[in-house]
Amino acid sequence: MGKILLLILALILIVLIGEWFFEKIYPYPEKITYGVTFSPKAAKDLKLDWQQIYLKILDELKVRNIRLPTYWDSLEETEGRVDFSQLDFLLEEAAKRGTGVILVLGGRQPRWPECHIPSWAKKLSISSRQTKTLEFIRKVVDRYKIDDNPIIAWQVENEPMLGVFGEGCDPPDKKFLKSEVMLLRSLDQRPVIVTDSGELGSWITPMELSDVFGTTLYRLVYNPVLGYTNYPLLPYFYNLKSGIVRKLFAPRNTKTIIIELQAEPWSPTNNLAVMPIETQIKLFSLDNFKSYISFAKKTGFDTVYLWGVEWWYWMAQNGHPQYLDFARLVFDKSERANPF
Repeated sequence: MGKILLLILALILIVLIGEWFFEKIYPYPEKITYGVTFSPKAAKDLKLDWQQIYLKILDELKVRNIRLPTYWDSLEETEGRVDFSQLDFLLEEAAKRGTGVILVLGGRQPRWPECHIPSWAKKLSISSRQTKTLEFIRKVVDRYKIDDNPIIAWQVENEPMLGVFGEGCDPPDKKFLKSEVMLLRSLDQRPVIVTDSGELGSWITPMELSDVFGTTLYRLVYNPVLGYTNYPLLPYFYNLKSGIVRKLFAPRNTKTIIIELQAEPWSPTNNLAVMPIETQIKLFSLDNFKSYISFAKKTGFDTVYLWGVEWWYWMAQNGHPQYLDFARLVFDKSERANPF
């Protein structure tokens, strides 16, 4: 019993020293730029008016940094016919308010099922689908690379090396990812972001290929085998990992940001609308929200994009405005400048 107690005390001491040491080397940022990822699909899944919610995000929350998807299956439902009307609306409204946009390119995008491939492209061979993906990227970039648009950076795919997550996705392909990045660099000079799982990815390839690396940060996740699991990682793990990978493999990479900070509960069915609200609150309470924001600050990264803005509005409509109220406080304190 005495030895067990000593071991526990030793582990606590290591943790405390580690946090103290990390804060001395990587001081917590005094100011943080906060943003959100907004998905019209996620809003629709929650039976929300996506246009109305988007404008509220810009005008009520006053979000000035936002990440937007380009869902291939929505934009080019029929091969060769691209409907940019939804994306035009999103970018035009952001531009009116001086909101900077990260635009995600490629077939793999934020929100389930991860790979948003048109039905016609699913019938192609992998090599043919890759060719069509490059053509689609070119169409999007050519349309929006004009100087007066609100795009501050391009993101190539979403967690492209994470082969264990997603539905209907091709296997991770470093060579193809590199060709996507090379195409993008040939078309425009804005910073290129590539992302990876904060907890499951090596970060090497995404950081090698990007100007800015984006890590996800999740605390409570669901696994079909293990059920709900808390990642037993300390905040400084992410910054130390970033520094090591950059030093050894990616010296041209200039910055790491948190591209997805969990700010909603994880649904085993990927559909929060059918999960009892009481269960959702239990899985992600207001205290969880506050602690995750605090945890992110302790990583030392000065740019954090939150994941769950559609859910905050849905919860408010269902009698639980506390998440939206807290988010307002977060964005009131946010830096407004371009983080890149």
